[in-house]
Amino acid sequence: MPGQAVVFQTRGLTKVYEQGEVQVHALRGIDLDLYAGELVVMLGASGSGKSTLLNILGGLDVATAGKVCYRDMELSSAGDRELTRYRRHHVGFVFQFYNLIPSLTARENVAAVTEIAEAPMAPEEALDLVGLGNRMDHFPAQLSGGEQQRVAIARAIAKCPEVLLCDEPTGALDSATGVLVLAALDKANRETGTTTVIITHNASIAAMADRVITLSDGMISGERRNAERQDPRTLSW
Repeated sequence: MPGQAVVFQTRGLTKVYEQGEVQVHALRGIDLDLYAGELVVMLGASGSGKSTLLNILGGLDVATAGKVCYRDMELSSAGDRELTRYRRHHVGFVFQFYNLIPSLTARENVAAVTEIAEAPMAPEEALDLVGLGNRMDHFPAQLSGGEQQRVAIARAIAKCPEVLLCDEPTGALDSATGVLVLAALDKANRETGTTTVIITHNASIAAMADRVITLSDGMISGERRNAERQDPRTLSW
């Protein structure tokens, strides 16, 4: 994308897991550029390598070979302390399961992250952004699955990360609820400019992206750019 800064660059990215005497090749030489502010959907079946790729981009895992850079920082040669600092200050994560603290309200769950961030938004602002301004003082048990996932998104975006990495964020939700979660991610991307990557096996989600990258068998098997992003609220599956 000419004119936009490269946020991530991978070259020859390879990941091999040892399972006893068997080697499992999760990634097989991935070359990829991700740009500032874009919303990317990565599609692929289970076992295609998309979660492994996301985890390496997020500093949760390290490659076996190849190179991955976040801006001018080479993650592939970073130590544990550097990766911890990178995750804390630059990356927001949203997973399939919400991982909220049951004894804390929505506002307190978000505040738990903002208290260790460098320049966070207020928890109330983050919850407003995902449409939960009226549910701030509810505990997770008082919220639906979709509302809990939106709290998780608010928690991720409240530290104002440059990158938001989402691993099957609608995987545990029905279509109508999932659409609300995707709309929250879309709004956060548009309003905060956070580079957003959503990985999913659900091809219906691809229409909301700037760019769609397909993975299969640890390799990029396709890439396309959408002429325009479809409003997530018009999606169904």
